[in-house]
Amino acid sequence: MGRGRRGFFDDLIKLPWPVALVVGVLGYAGIRHGIPAFFARQGGPFGQAFASHSDVFAPLAWMFLAACTLCALVAFANARKRRRLLDAQTGLDSIAAIGWRDFERLVGEAFRRQGYSVEETGLGGADGGIDLILRKDGRRTLVQCKHWRRRQVPVNVVREMYGLLAHHGAHAVQIATAGGYTPDAARFAAGKPITLIDGPTLLAMIRSVQAVPAASTPSSPAPQTPRVEPAFAVPATSLPATDPGCPTCGGAMVQRVNRRTRDTFQGCARFPACRGTR
Repeated sequence: MGRGRRGFFDDLIKLPWPVALVVGVLGYAGIRHGIPAFFARQGGPFGQAFASHSDVFAPLAWMFLAACTLCALVAFANARKRRRLLDAQTGLDSIAAIGWRDFERLVGEAFRRQGYSVEETGLGGADGGIDLILRKDGRRTLVQCKHWRRRQVPVNVVREMYGLLAHHGAHAVQIATAGGYTPDAARFAAGKPITLIDGPTLLAMIRSVQAVPAASTPSSPAPQTPRVEPAFAVPATSLPATDPGCPTCGGAMVQRVNRRTRDTFQGCARFPACRGTR
């Protein structure tokens, strides 16, 4: 169901967490030093009282900074949760298993990773309406999320979103569901600035922006193929041949080196008694 108007700190949580810290620091400086300085410049007894009791605003400044810091922590935790939610999706079954509120966060994070500025309005709830507002390149797109796996989105839902398009002066409408759409809904959206995102299309969009796509998620290791060491054939020329022996005395021959030319030759092992060579 829809919710009422959010407060300042509720809106701050919806922004990136560094924004909350910057707002807290600026607010602290303004409350702690800016307000007393402003009244001190006014003169008169009222201004003098502020100038002499400027520390009276210190507790309020610290409270504002603490509240903004808490908003930054909540915004950081929410952003981390959305990132983990998107990266954990492995298929349509996992998308169908989450709640409708997480489904909205999932769709918003998928658009956010495509470069859109995403505002989670909270105006739709579980029953319908505008769930997200996308901004990119000066264009504003209204998004409705239907966490229906076994039901098809009917044409009346598409008609209602088309009416909201004109009412809010947006540029386009997108409807995302985990299931599909009726033929009448598809015919009505044809030719209009309405994009119907069914379950398979949504899953493809999610996988395209996942940090580690589900298809490449490591699973059980594949069985290792035993390594076979290569066997090398010994060239026939390297096999020892039968030594014919010394041509002079018939003894064994050994390899020798000529001291002057450094050439190798076969000489008799009985050298110097036998000087046979080959």
